[in-house]
Amino acid sequence: MKTNDFYYDLPEELIAQHPAEKRDESRLLHLKSDGSFEDLHFRDIVNFIKPEDVLVINNTKVLPARIFGSRPGKDEHIEVLLVKELDKDLWQCMVRPGRKMKQDTIIEFPHGLSGKVVDISEDGLRLIQFHYNGVFLEILEKLGEMPLPPYIHEKLEDKNRYQTVYAKYEGSAAAPTAGLHFTQDLLQKIREQGTEIAEITLHVGLGTFRPVKTDTIEDHHMHSEYYRIDEEAARKINKAKARGGRVIAVGTTSIRTLESAMAAMGEIKPIAKETDIFIYPGYQFKIVDAIITNFHLPESTLIMLVSAFAGRDVILNAYRHAVEEKYRFFSFGDAMFIESRKE
Repeated sequence: MKTNDFYYDLPEELIAQHPAEKRDESRLLHLKSDGSFEDLHFRDIVNFIKPEDVLVINNTKVLPARIFGSRPGKDEHIEVLLVKELDKDLWQCMVRPGRKMKQDTIIEFPHGLSGKVVDISEDGLRLIQFHYNGVFLEILEKLGEMPLPPYIHEKLEDKNRYQTVYAKYEGSAAAPTAGLHFTQDLLQKIREQGTEIAEITLHVGLGTFRPVKTDTIEDHHMHSEYYRIDEEAARKINKAKARGGRVIAVGTTSIRTLESAMAAMGEIKPIAKETDIFIYPGYQFKIVDAIITNFHLPESTLIMLVSAFAGRDVILNAYRHAVEEKYRFFSFGDAMFIESRKE
């Protein structure tokens, strides 16, 4: 299958540069199981979630992982994006400008933080060993910025708007953006109607930033990400399936977690593991019954994933409608609720 099969035209002005004023006032495109759709607002999502269902959310927390430094004695601006911790204080990083960051290069940052490039991977990522006094996460909170995607050019005034209201465990290089639409009040309404909410964790990694550069999607390789399902989440998911309810996944990160667990064990049980699962059309879903998601970049692995779920032509038709109706796209944009297709 060709990568350009997943291209669509998007006017630049539809790329959301800032969050909606209120999280749950963003728009919602309801994509029905027969391929038809309706235009709503996100707060209407409660009307589609039933008491017997389970809502699966990703409770990862975004690190303020974009930091700026310089080589000793140099008047320069080096941007380092922490992507993934491989060992104690050893991080896989994206660095700009990368050509200057050769092996053994020292980078100095404010607040007594420094790093040494100890290796360079084939895809240009730097492995940096950090040195500091104190607590690393506290230092990051002081000097780090949220790692907003490159298509967002406006400054984010409130760091918390790039976190879900249920974010708990630090480790992501990007937000699980479908969850940004939920408020505590909206989640409480869902609980009050009898629906259980299962929290899982997937730390969003490099794949979010890397476009598909191969002509055929089968040649693309996903970077691995850490995921975890605990005993309570597994119990809630299995209970919902047993009573005939749906597993409604909030975002592509929740989908990859659930489908990875099924691939690893054939059922949902407690697990903590790495996954590089790549879901594209032809994939047979094993556990997910419905999806809440944002609108994704053309030719991205994420639009391929939702196309696998609902059908490429159905998704591209819905996207054309969203463009015509001037929905807001990408990380700070509007949302979709996608029901599973009728066979």
